[in-house]
Amino acid sequence: MLSENIKALRKAKGLSQEELAIKVHVVRQTISKWEKGLSVPDSDLLISLSEALDAPVSTLLGEQVIEPEVDEVKAFSEKLEVINLQLARRKATRQKIVRGLLISLCAVIVLIFAALITVPSPYLGWDYGDPETAVFGAGFHVFEWLFVRLAPLVFIGALVGLFLSRKNS
Repeated sequence: MLSENIKALRKAKGLSQEELAIKVHVVRQTISKWEKGLSVPDSDLLISLSEALDAPVSTLLGEQVIEPEVDEVKAFSEKLEVINLQLARRKATRQKIVRGLLISLCAVIVLIFAALITVPSPYLGWDYGDPETAVFGAGFHVFEWLFVRLAPLVFIGALVGLFLSRKNS
């Protein structure tokens, strides 16, 4: 009686054994055993089961429940709606991360430009007779040279990315 009622109510709600197991906080095999009559839920699980199935405990334990026709389209559309909400949340999270990275990139570029403008190039007064000093000086010069030429393009690209990823309110 109980096993048949659990199965009928689960199917009427459009739930799989796995989905019901998640709601009741048990494994799928436990639901299967209950539906096959191989075991019965204890009182706490019976209450959780009745809440998950939106049926009183007396209905679970009482007379046989006639399995109503499941509105498969409605159940399917509800599951799709949940999936769409999850995807929308993921997209919003990704968009926030991208915007944060673009803002950080713009800030770093501005800070490095400010440092390069305020601090004179230290390598200009170095003695390049020493090979190590020559390598470090050349490295500083290459960094400045590349940064001054590429950073404006990256900065403009980041600003365009921020503009394109803005929220349409």
